[in-house]
Amino acid sequence: MGLNYRKRFYELLGNMFIGAKIEGEGGYINLMKIKEKYYENYFKPQLEEKISEILNTYLDLETELFETLYTFFSKYFSESGSIYFVNIPSYHQVYDEIYSDTKDVILFWKTRDLYYLKTDKIYRPLEVEIENGNKKFKFSFNTSTLQFKKANEKRNIIYELDEENTTQDKIVFNVYYSERGKTTDIDDILKKLKSKEINITEETLKKAFKKFEQQAEVDYFIHKNAKQFLTEQLKLYIYNRFFSKKEEYSAERIEQINKIKECAESVIEFVSKFEDELVKIWHKPKFVLNSNYVITLDRIVQ
Repeated sequence: MGLNYRKRFYELLGNMFIGAKIEGEGGYINLMKIKEKYYENYFKPQLEEKISEILNTYLDLETELFETLYTFFSKYFSESGSIYFVNIPSYHQVYDEIYSDTKDVILFWKTRDLYYLKTDKIYRPLEVEIENGNKKFKFSFNTSTLQFKKANEKRNIIYELDEENTTQDKIVFNVYYSERGKTTDIDDILKKLKSKEINITEETLKKAFKKFEQQAEVDYFIHKNAKQFLTEQLKLYIYNRFFSKKEEYSAERIEQINKIKECAESVIEFVSKFEDELVKIWHKPKFVLNSNYVITLDRIVQ
């Protein structure tokens, strides 16, 4: 079980800090690429070394350590890399501060402390089976050809048959974002498949495309104060998990809990640095670099 939670925890971190391969230009993209390299080359090895030292001292702590880390961060890390109340059923006993020194009460909503960036779909490689008559066909979709969009632009996707890798057993498509109004040429795809003696209907082809496009739509946010938010939630989580019941703990047990807390705080410190940089980019003044509109009073028709 310990190894299972270890794997799930590092997968969660990978999705949070790296996610899908990002391509494109701009401050946001550059920061994400730096974040990926820093995570792989510096933070992950450092965290693994810290955890190894703890487990060398406390041999039986592995399951609890990784279960605690995974359970906590899975509440607040979304698959888009955003930080907020992502997965919080009521029985998890998560609270938010609604009182302060200056205000009697603060309204709560899930995205209160977030800057909204955009809504997008994260397309991942996918294999599906679709029936065509009495036979099932396997369709494979390659998404490595998709480039990260530079802005919150609405772009359709198109499919091109990968003739080289398509066989009788598997039909392979490369997926692209449409440019200049280009659409998927279904007739051409069916013609190429027929030349390979693969006979499927247009309806079957459209069913396969629809299956691919049903992947989850996600929102991208930047948290205004990620460190404060996660630190407060960690304190509540540690208390509810270990100290809400009246139990007597030995000095060794207290030290074990502190070590688990230190690991979580290391992750919070790391992710907060990059979230703070995103906030700076968000606040940076935006300038119009190009415009194709010309407005003159003498040309306006009365």
